Amino acid sequence: MKRICFLHTVPFLIDMFRQKIGKALPQIEVFNVVDESLLQELLDKEGLTPDIIRRVAMQAFLAEQAGAELIVFTCSSTSPAVNTVREMSSIPILKIDDPLAAKAVSIGHRIGIVCTVQSTLLPSQNLIREHAAQQGKEVEIRAELESEAFQAIKSGDRQLHDQKIKEAAIRVSQQVEVVVLAQASMSHLTSEIQKNISVPVVSSPDLCVEELVQHVNQDFL
Repeated sequence: MKRICFLHTVPFLIDMFRQKIGKALPQIEVFNVVDESLLQELLDKEGLTPDIIRRVAMQAFLAEQAGAELIVFTCSSTSPAVNTVREMSSIPILKIDDPLAAKAVSIGHRIGIVCTVQSTLLPSQNLIREHAAQQGKEVEIRAELESEAFQAIKSGDRQLHDQKIKEAAIRVSQQVEVVVLAQASMSHLTSEIQKNISVPVVSSPDLCVEELVQHVNQDFL
């Protein structure tokens, strides 16, 4: 039995990925690690610091020590740190947003991003630009930061959170060719938003699982 560790900064993603992996890769054993304080520190420090990168590296090291043979980071805000940690790790590490960025760039050059925390805003844009460079394309990015949605979800008001995300997605869709829901926490709105706008809407969890399946089938088993 192969083992995959999912590293989260928000706990409610555990059930989401447990269900998706259970359907897509029932032969794989999954365990989860959650460090909510990591995201809070990112917000407090307004971005990555050497200490945060060390903490991300330590989480990866501990996951490997616990028997993980592959690690998936599900926090968009830690994306730049994962690039550094990959160089230190002896096992594969996947970032949840890599497939998302690649997909968005493949759809169009005018890309809209919706996110709820400042710490995700720049990393998401930079990741899309990285994938655009890999694909030999130029992109224009329009980003919408919905901080009120983040405060709503922190206080337990999912309805307000969802409403703010939908409004932002509709707003940005009028100026772009594809809308990116930049955090896994808003992926449950993908289908609903898609019904209300004419451009494609993409989110990370399903695309991440698709890439994970390919990785497992080709290189991991």
